[in-house]
Amino acid sequence: MILHLFILEEYKKRIVKIIQYIDANLDADLSLEKIAEISAYSPFHFHRIFKLITGETLQNFIIRKKIEKSAFFLAVKKEMEIKEIYLDLGFSNHSVFSKTFKKHYGLPPSEFRRTAPKAFHKILQTQSKNGQTDTVFSQYICTIENLLNWTAMNLKIEVKEMPEMNLAAVMSLGIANVEHSYNVLIDWAKKKHLFPREEVKMISVYHDSFKVTPPDKVRIHACMLLDEKSEEPTGEVFSESIEAGKFIVGSGEVTLNDFEQCWVSLFLWMNEHNYSTRRTFPFEIYHSNFKEHPEGKMIVDFCIPIQ
Repeated sequence: MILHLFILEEYKKRIVKIIQYIDANLDADLSLEKIAEISAYSPFHFHRIFKLITGETLQNFIIRKKIEKSAFFLAVKKEMEIKEIYLDLGFSNHSVFSKTFKKHYGLPPSEFRRTAPKAFHKILQTQSKNGQTDTVFSQYICTIENLLNWTAMNLKIEVKEMPEMNLAAVMSLGIANVEHSYNVLIDWAKKKHLFPREEVKMISVYHDSFKVTPPDKVRIHACMLLDEKSEEPTGEVFSESIEAGKFIVGSGEVTLNDFEQCWVSLFLWMNEHNYSTRRTFPFEIYHSNFKEHPEGKMIVDFCIPIQ
């Protein structure tokens, strides 16, 4: 049993490394042979392991990541030409990109960009009367005015420089698995005598967007802020860092049900103030535990990296 758990942890560690590589190299050679070489497995062995850990084939994962990233750029980076987007993500031509995009979201890229309003919308897959899957945009805040009023009452928003942060992390595939990932991280931290401590900060880093990725496939890293990089990760725990830079930070005392509105508010605020995102990942910093609050509230910083 111990040997089995060790092997599974080693598999997960290598898969995390590969996923990080794919994220950073979506325009590069991501063939099975190349990825297997990086993972130090045979192509056949790696393909089976990857599907076992992630629930999808390597090729499907790569295509999904490219299309989800292109959807994000289409909705947020209005200044980017569609050609620039698909070439940057490794698509050979517009026809291939458009066909693949439409297969995922039911709309060609140009129509997707035109339909996506300034405020962020959730993409839902619904069955139409004729049995075909239609992509529809469902606003999760009724009006911009209501959202802005809610933001003013619940969030303090500012732009500030933040230092580099060294993290210990555990990957979660799917929102339902985040609590388990934090439990793994805390068990590791207890053995290192890093937890519990009053000054410990937990951080969730979002490597996918809920706007374009199904909740059961969203990749979230459950993280703990470390004083330095000296702690050696083991098992499912790996090192991660957040680069120093400029961030939009929205701070407030909110419930878990408010998180979606907080993120919508921040991205809307970003657009209204003409900021654009950097190519890194948004994250949440938790300053209190909702389980210890009578109304289930927690103090959270919602952070968007900007240029």
